[in-house]
Amino acid sequence: MKKKILSVFTIIVCTFSNVSSQETIKVMFYNLLNYPLDNTVPNRITDLSYILNDYQPDLFLVCELNNITGAIDILNTTKSSINSNYEMASYVSNTSDDYRGDQNDFQNLLYFNSSKFSIIDQIIVPTNLRDFNVYRVQLKTINRATDPIEIYIVIGHLKASSGVVNAQKRFEMIEELENFLDTLPANTNVLLGGDLNIYSANEAAFQSLLSQNNTITFVDPANRVGDWHNNTNFADVFTQSTRSGTNLGGSSGGFDDRFDFILTSESMTTTANITYVPNSYQVYGNNGLASCWNKSINSSYCETTGSPFSYELRNALYNFSDHLPVTMSLQTEATFLSIKDEELLSTLQLEATIINQSLAVNLNDAKFYNAHLNIYNNLGQKIKTFVMDSTPNQHFDVSDLQNGLYYLKTSYTQSNPIKFIISN
Repeated sequence: MKKKILSVFTIIVCTFSNVSSQETIKVMFYNLLNYPLDNTVPNRITDLSYILNDYQPDLFLVCELNNITGAIDILNTTKSSINSNYEMASYVSNTSDDYRGDQNDFQNLLYFNSSKFSIIDQIIVPTNLRDFNVYRVQLKTINRATDPIEIYIVIGHLKASSGVVNAQKRFEMIEELENFLDTLPANTNVLLGGDLNIYSANEAAFQSLLSQNNTITFVDPANRVGDWHNNTNFADVFTQSTRSGTNLGGSSGGFDDRFDFILTSESMTTTANITYVPNSYQVYGNNGLASCWNKSINSSYCETTGSPFSYELRNALYNFSDHLPVTMSLQTEATFLSIKDEELLSTLQLEATIINQSLAVNLNDAKFYNAHLNIYNNLGQKIKTFVMDSTPNQHFDVSDLQNGLYYLKTSYTQSNPIKFIISN
């Protein structure tokens, strides 16, 4: 009897273990330094290819992209360096400066692994200088029809330079963003990636992002809130400038500021259906050394024995941009569809995933003709089997099943099951 119970348990685990597995998502934000118009350093795209191949992000958020030509260059680089499934959101030029004659050629854009994400909506939030670009994305999980996981990804680039006037302009830009975010449900998953150009957490713009009075309250996953400008106590989160010398484009003067961020909505650090992986926040290429202050990132002062980021990587970062990228990881208990799963779902679909007496299946591929359709309960036990025919739209009687959660699999494939619920 004990052996039989153990065998049943093993079958359940093997059949449905992938349903409760944990998936990790890697995120990178990067200021591209006026790409491709800034050609002071030749063949910068080769350096970007090295960087992306080294980190392999699933979501790649960028700013300071100049034009559609550059956007396509970056897309081709993501495809060759990361994953051939990479795609980009629709390229849209900055709208916030239209009244001044399109003087600003800094654009934001999202690149993503299309085997893991799809874009549901693209939104522009205009400000007094540059747009925030907002992308509503959905994870391609096996349960997305009944239990979708979505993230609003915000990409921004605030007004640069120190001084009261510039700080006020940054605050005004953030207020425009907050007006939009206040229209979302309070439990919305939101990522904000941007070059915020903020010199201290005390700035009104940053305090506005952290405010508990907002519908969406942001947190700093790095937990490094403070006065970071020229403060070596915050050397581990410095992102600019990678260069101490001039004549390379962008800012010079060496490593002394934290301008680049990825912030998350508060619930994404604790209770959301997709959460921040603790201690995963990094400034990519920053070895966290106070001796790197005011030095170029490829300097020997920015590395010591056992440092995680090599000279080769730091040299590529030095060549490509005056900023370092910021990276972090997210995790979810949901399971991504495999490529075979996506093919299955596109050719075998349920008309509804909440049903009462009849299971309606739509077939778009002859390979399923005469295949077995197996139904499992939530214990992994097979309780019904039907044989499909060549009819495109088929109905199967499940009126004898009790209310609850069930899984559908075919004899044709070893892919993950399709979940449905019976509710009478």
